[in-house]
Amino acid sequence: MSLSEEEIEQIKQKLAVLKIEHRDLDTAIGSLQQQAYVDQMQMRRMKKRKLFLKDMIHRLESMLIPDMPA
Repeated sequence: MSLSEEEIEQIKQKLAVLKIEHRDLDTAIGSLQQQAYVDQMQMRRMKKRKLFLKDMIHRLESMLIPDMPA
């Protein structure tokens, strides 16, 4: 499947947003782990969201890799 320049640009923009959110979540999780009391439910939700973002980032990055002819 060949992507247009506009589609490629949209994917790159979405990737940038997802990477920022992933990085912010990583920072927030690190801060939360430093606290004396850790809300385990909140921690699980954040880690689950972070994993979802990672999967989405990989999926979008794979869309930017050109198809190899058979």
